Amino acid sequence: RHLLKLSGALLLLCVGVCVARNSDFSIVGYSEEDLSSNDRLVELFEKWLAKHQKAYASFEEKLHKFEVFKDNLKHIDKINREVTSYWLGLNEFADLTNDEFKAAYLGLNAAPARRGSSRSFRYEDVSASDLPKSVDWRKKGAVTEVKNQGQCGSCWAFSTVAAVEGINAIVTGNLTALSEQELIDCSVDGNSGCNGGLMDYAFSYIASSGGLHTEEAYPYLMEEGSCGDAKKAESEAVTISGFEDVPANDEQALIKALAHQPVSVAIEASGRHFQFCCREFSMVLAARS
Repeated sequence: RHLLKLSGALLLLCVGVCVARNSDFSIVGYSEEDLSSNDRLVELFEKWLAKHQKAYASFEEKLHKFEVFKDNLKHIDKINREVTSYWLGLNEFADLTNDEFKAAYLGLNAAPARRGSSRSFRYEDVSASDLPKSVDWRKKGAVTEVKNQGQCGSCWAFSTVAAVEGINAIVTGNLTALSEQELIDCSVDGNSGCNGGLMDYAFSYIASSGGLHTEEAYPYLMEEGSCGDAKKAESEAVTISGFEDVPANDEQALIKALAHQPVSVAIEASGRHFQFCCREFSMVLAARS
């Protein structure tokens, strides 16, 4: 199996869940009186705390987080009144400033990376007329459930794992959750665990180390650990032979790749709007057999 990756990417975000339009906390439906009343805001904050099981170390920290929450709430409400193409919502990141959010969750390292195969793009000769009008790889059983990296800048590992899970499912028919923690602990040549990394380095590690093991055998800890050779020895590994880049700035190439396998892109996710995004985002790198 050989992996494909989209070239020309910027930042990668693999946060598990964003707020949907029908959320209990979508802001739309709250009156101006609700949003200007401190008592109502406290009530909303307490409901939000309970929903996301948040707790703080001190009363002073809670007061600070409440002020951040109110500022984010005003931003969300303002954007929802101005924009019609998407809605923002009070997700689990509503007590973080945008700087705190970026520091905790944006983990793509922009350093130069090893590139994929230099051979020509494998779908280059595919005719556009032969492509399906739509493909949903979730319905085809090639995408696992949305995962949550937590407060660890490990999105590069989640993206890599999702790609390997996808190509393994396409080739073998078995959709198996694989280990992000193994990459955080063991793929250290060019990657920095919870402090960021690149999928290129992670794919190289998998191809050269004998494969990637299951999430069950090597569970996620949301922190850096030691490379667990004993854990890896206890389960079978899913292997790949390498990876390949989708040609940069080529929409047709991307469409051709998408028609044949899951594809994921690294995106500029540092904007404040994205922090309160309204849809789920699952970063799944393209893979090939």
